[in-house]
Amino acid sequence: MQTAGPVAVMQPRADLDSMAYGQPYSAPQPVVVANNGGGAIAALSDSFAASPAPMPIGYAAPMTVRHGTSYHLDAGDKLRVVVYGQEGLTNSYSIDAGGSITMPLIGAVPARGRTTAGLAGEIAARLRNGYIREPSVAVEIEAYRPFFILGEVLAPGQYPYVPNMTVESAVAIAGGFSPRAKRDLVTITHTENGGAMRAVVPLGTPLSPGDTVFVGERWF
Repeated sequence: MQTAGPVAVMQPRADLDSMAYGQPYSAPQPVVVANNGGGAIAALSDSFAASPAPMPIGYAAPMTVRHGTSYHLDAGDKLRVVVYGQEGLTNSYSIDAGGSITMPLIGAVPARGRTTAGLAGEIAARLRNGYIREPSVAVEIEAYRPFFILGEVLAPGQYPYVPNMTVESAVAIAGGFSPRAKRDLVTITHTENGGAMRAVVPLGTPLSPGDTVFVGERWF
């Protein structure tokens, strides 16, 4: 397992913004959106309850979590894009539901499935095509897409992802287990590059951005 916080491409955050603006950038605090019943959260919860539980995986083979330069972007991730010497292009961009970011001059740029380095290269290539002679671009992750937690917790819903999270910390963020919760194993659904994997895992398993955690009900 390898877990790490967001890793800037080419320059650390303070350097990126000091070069672009002359002052450091301070990211806004994320807002927790808890479930109030109904809607998408209820539909997700119902789908878990109706699905048969997969076979559990062993404690010695937890799911792999990849961050930093190997992390693959997806809808909901918020990025800081710095184009050196171009204040009009340097900004924060969120990946939309279609998996793209939209920038001045070059329009929509596909980001889903790319690494930050790969996206920086694509942006530079598009700017070089008739806009800027020798663009220098850096991309860093400003905020990861949220995770979801459903089932037998006190406050199921959608929450901001924090690097190095585990299932146990996700349960704590959601208010802890309900009295009827199965407390030793939970179900995680992990989606990446258009595919999904569902597995039953122990509480110490790391989470990735966008994961859905389902806490089942115990029978005794």
